[in-house]
Amino acid sequence: MSRFKAALFDLDGVVFDTEPQYTEFWGAQCREFHPEHPGLEHEIKGQTLVQIFDRHFSGDLAYSQEIITKRLNEFEQTMRFDYVEGFEAFVGELRSRGVKTAVVTSSNLAKMQSVYERRSEFRQLFDAILTSEDFERSKPDPDCYLKAAARLGASIDECIVFEDSFNGLKSGRTAGMKVVGLATTNSAESIAPYSDVVISNYIDFDPWQVI
Repeated sequence: MSRFKAALFDLDGVVFDTEPQYTEFWGAQCREFHPEHPGLEHEIKGQTLVQIFDRHFSGDLAYSQEIITKRLNEFEQTMRFDYVEGFEAFVGELRSRGVKTAVVTSSNLAKMQSVYERRSEFRQLFDAILTSEDFERSKPDPDCYLKAAARLGASIDECIVFEDSFNGLKSGRTAGMKVVGLATTNSAESIAPYSDVVISNYIDFDPWQVI
C-alpha cells in the first residue's frame, strides 16, 4: 500500500459509541419475543435490521417486526451519539493531511437524520456518507466498501476500513482493503483474525503504521 487516500468508517461502534445502547434495546426485544434464547442480543451484533428480522423474527413472529420497527425508530430519535474516544481529533488529522473520509453504514436515512439533528458538525467531517439505501447487498458482502472507494475516487489499495462487527470486518477484508478493527463491540481477541490491527479507540493511533 504505497498511498493512503481514503478512510472508510462504519458508524455504530466505530464513529459513535452506541453499541451499549443498542445492546440494551435489543436485549429487551429478545427477552420479550425470544425468552428461550438468552443472550441473543449479543449474537445479532453487526447484522442489519432485515437480517435480524429474517433470521429471528419471521414465521410465527412476523407480527413482531412492525412492533420492533416502531420501537426502534422511537429509540433512535432519543439515543445519545457520543463519539468513540479520540475520533474527532483523529478524523481532523486525516483530513488535514489530504485523506478523504466516508461513513459506510447499514443505517438508513431516517437514523441519519437523528444523527444530523444531534450532531450539527457531523456531515462536515466526511466527504461522503453512504447508507443502506446506497447498497444492493449488505455486509459482509464487499459491495458497500467498493462503492465508497469509487465515490471517493480511490483504488482498493488506497483505502483503510474501520469496523467493529464481524460482518463489517469481513466486508472490508473481502473488498481487499486494509482493515482496522475497533474492539468496542467484540473483544480484541475475537476480531483480531479479521483485522490488520486492533485498537480500542483513536487516541495516539497512527494509521500510517497499518501501511
